Amino acid sequence: MTHAPAPATREKLALWLRNEAGRRGVPLAPSFRRWITAIPALRRRRAEVNILIVDARAGRRYNCDFRGRDYATNVLSFPRERMPGDRSHLLGDLVICAPVVAREAREQGKAPRDHYAHMTIHGVLHLLGHDHQREVEAQRMEALETRILAQLGIADPYADH
Repeated sequence: MTHAPAPATREKLALWLRNEAGRRGVPLAPSFRRWITAIPALRRRRAEVNILIVDARAGRRYNCDFRGRDYATNVLSFPRERMPGDRSHLLGDLVICAPVVAREAREQGKAPRDHYAHMTIHGVLHLLGHDHQREVEAQRMEALETRILAQLGIADPYADH
């Protein structure tokens, strides 16, 4: 189990990471930190993100409880609801299902680490208010994800493989 406590206050990103999946191949906190800080909206502002890595059973339970869908999905985003006067930098929580990410990476011919990067960036963009419910929103979000990943040396996740 990996647990990375929030960093010293000088750093712009406070990251909490917990691996409850017990799986090998789950990246460590420095990788998640690198991916999140590559998001342009977070380069100059303080932010806090909590990431929980889960197994398929927990992933299914979270997806069922919060989205009404009875299957494990790759990433779930839970944006923090702000109250008036709230000065917290917490963006929200991500739940990443390790076996789903591993399976999708295999099926799509991607390196698992690259797929974790994509799912992390995708999830954090949701925390920042991005969505893909409508076609125009999806195109905008996918283009942003692709640009961020390219800056990290990761291939376009939406290109045909």
